[in-house]
Amino acid sequence: MTTMADTVLDVQGLFKKFRRGELYTSLRDLIPGLTRRLARREGPGQLEQRDFWALQDVSFSIQRGEAFGIIGGNGAGKSTILKLLTGIMRPTSGSIRVAGRISALIEVSAGFHPDLTGRENIYLNGAILGMKRDEIRRRFDAIVEFSGLEEFVDTPVKRYSSGMYARLGFSVAAHVDPDVLLVDEVLSVGDYLFQRKCVERMNSVIANGATVVFVSHNLREVANLCRRSLLLEKGRVQLIGPTAEVIRTYFSRSQEQRAIDAETGVVLTRVTTHDDAGPRVEFESGGKLRLTVEARARTRHEDLAVVIRIVDDHRYPVFDTCTQRLGAGPINLEAGQAVSCTFELNLHLAEGTFHVDAFLYRYVTSTNYDGWHSAATFFVTGAPEVRGVVTLQPRLAAFDIE
Repeated sequence: MTTMADTVLDVQGLFKKFRRGELYTSLRDLIPGLTRRLARREGPGQLEQRDFWALQDVSFSIQRGEAFGIIGGNGAGKSTILKLLTGIMRPTSGSIRVAGRISALIEVSAGFHPDLTGRENIYLNGAILGMKRDEIRRRFDAIVEFSGLEEFVDTPVKRYSSGMYARLGFSVAAHVDPDVLLVDEVLSVGDYLFQRKCVERMNSVIANGATVVFVSHNLREVANLCRRSLLLEKGRVQLIGPTAEVIRTYFSRSQEQRAIDAETGVVLTRVTTHDDAGPRVEFESGGKLRLTVEARARTRHEDLAVVIRIVDDHRYPVFDTCTQRLGAGPINLEAGQAVSCTFELNLHLAEGTFHVDAFLYRYVTSTNYDGWHSAATFFVTGAPEVRGVVTLQPRLAAFDIE
């Protein structure tokens, strides 16, 4: 049983209100904004109409040594939560209790001065994160080595790429020995090898008893790292629970919203990955995946085919097929009719994240009636020895030494 002593981060009833177009972060931003307001001569009523709630009644608690994911669409409020946790912003109402030191990497350039060198910025950023100068000096070599920026440490960071910024920022944040490490989307700008290095470091931080709060659109990384996650939608908590369940709900809600938004013609309404037991997003390499595509016609349509395409996480095509190619014949729908097609695929794929694109296509006129990129996402595990995208199930037919 967990107790309050085990809770390192406790958030209760969090609300945050912003004014549209006036999210000032510095005096430089503030002065032009005030000038625009004076020029428009807005009254109090007009200003109030421009207020909106970025977060509403958000509550959650995280235990010591736990990795906790926060997922949701763009504008859901994920980054706002992290900025409130770090103290960059203050909540409109609600409480945040943190037991220990927080280290955060939530913006690529946060805590850096562009005119200072990488070396100088390590000391600056470390101080911002609460490290003493002697502590930074002791860990300096480890920070630089982890970043892989030895050749550029005495170069002003304004000459760094976004990937180099991310390397340096994460390296400093990860060597603070935090009680809570907050990580936002910034890892997406790093190269693949450095991303793997960062994930290994986060696992090490967790193993040493610290807590990680991880925000990412890379749901495979969230699933691999986090046992529990929170689903945020329009500033409100929709679900807190096991990460696999939260991811399934996220996909389901996205599809429901798309079906509501569709108004004319024939539209794709749902794309799901599953097995015989029900919906799932994680599959073993070499196993079977069932993929169901549903569509509904609002007007009469003839000679349709359902097309699916599997792409990897870099959007490189892996495989495609369609109902006509598999012998189903043309699909004819009257207004109000629906169609559901289930494809069964043998997953001879390497480990990784894969996305399903779905299309409604009419061969006679070469017309695409509806297309849905990344309609579903699934993860393949269990093939660590395979390099590339697919496994061709090789066997050694002969081996001779003479």
